[in-house]
Amino acid sequence: MNNKGLRELYLDELKDLYSAENQLVKALPKMAKAASSDELRQGFEDHLEQTKGHVQRLEQVFEMLNETGKGKKCAGMEGLIKEGSEVMGEDFEEATMDAALIGAAQRVEHYEIAAYGTVCEFAQILGESEQESLLRETLQEEKETDEKLTELAKEINSQANDEAGGEEETQDRPRATSSKSTTKKSTRRVA
Repeated sequence: MNNKGLRELYLDELKDLYSAENQLVKALPKMAKAASSDELRQGFEDHLEQTKGHVQRLEQVFEMLNETGKGKKCAGMEGLIKEGSEVMGEDFEEATMDAALIGAAQRVEHYEIAAYGTVCEFAQILGESEQESLLRETLQEEKETDEKLTELAKEINSQANDEAGGEEETQDRPRATSSKSTTKKSTRRVA
């Protein structure tokens, strides 16, 4: 049975992840610095340490394969980090910036969850149970990080909404409602 094609794809995906994790090691300190919430900042700092561990696990997998993780740049992570950098350049209020940072971080986590899920399945099919175990450990940590971000978002998104000002929301609401009813009435007349 020839698994050469899948093994090469597996190795390519692992290299992509290795690049992604190393890019993230450089990006997380910037995200932590941009966060105004102490809890969010600490979360980014904690995830930085965890991400360094993900890099080490990937290096273990490469050792088992007698391969190196170098030689590929993850364009997907590069794009996600670029989007996150653009968000950090915006002139948002503190809680709104934190909400934007959480959104950027969750896009990264979802990308990693998908990528680790893929390599875990490849490792299983290829009979690489020890590698699969290491990769599944990272996959679980990525899912837990995503859940923590979701919990943080509940409070921070609410703060961002309050920050925007209840006055603005109250002023806009009647206009939007009357505008909608005018539109509906004029649509009925035209029809």
